[in-house]
Amino acid sequence: MFRILSLFIILGLFISACSTVPLTGRKQVSLISNSELTSLSDQEYKQIISTSQIEKGTKNAQMVTEVGQKIAKAVEEFFTETNQADKISEFAWEFNLIKDDKTVNAFCMPGGKIVVYTGILPVTKNKEGLAVVMGHEVAHAIANHGAERMSQQMLAGAGQTALGYATKEQSEQTKQLINTAYGVGAQVGLLLPYSRLHESEADHIGLILMAKAGYDPRYAVTFWTDMSKLSAGNKPMALLSTHPSDDKRIEDIKKLLPDALKYYKK
Repeated sequence: MFRILSLFIILGLFISACSTVPLTGRKQVSLISNSELTSLSDQEYKQIISTSQIEKGTKNAQMVTEVGQKIAKAVEEFFTETNQADKISEFAWEFNLIKDDKTVNAFCMPGGKIVVYTGILPVTKNKEGLAVVMGHEVAHAIANHGAERMSQQMLAGAGQTALGYATKEQSEQTKQLINTAYGVGAQVGLLLPYSRLHESEADHIGLILMAKAGYDPRYAVTFWTDMSKLSAGNKPMALLSTHPSDDKRIEDIKKLLPDALKYYKK
């Protein structure tokens, strides 16, 4: 049974490897359809919007909409230029500014539902800084990172089940030790490294999107430098982190700038 389950897991990986991340070309695991993921995320999005104070009509709200529309247009231009115009219909763009000065965050749901919290605006400072954030979050959506994370968790769960069959004759203490070791190994060896990869990939794609939208990608260095100061000395070691270290992120962005600047037009 253990061997059969292992074969199914390996087969799933090979079958799903046909999915490719836009712009970077990386092969990715995707065992859940975009329609399923969008349906799930829409429910969560509606819950967030219905329980939040949406800021409308203000200068900041207008800025979020303006930058968001330009990033969305850059996405659609990219899909058209790369003969993937059919993907445009997967996104029904919405842009919302939530009044919450304590939350320094933003996100983009699969399907193009974007939320920015007012707490991040003092860090973004201007349209370029906001384009860094929104480009990064939209990049997660078009790179299908949500589906990939769920797929990895499904595979890790299948491996846990297979391990249970393989160790069913062992003592409870032995099974507990093995399961704990497997859980730590899956987290540190698979899930966290891919989380950091997703963040780096979103940085890469986000730089190109903001450049195509007419925002100077070089401002990303300023933004992430400012962000790093907010949480200085309050982060886990790199091996246990979901994000790259601040220094590595900024260093990688500097290396990516020559490519992103090819798309930049004022």
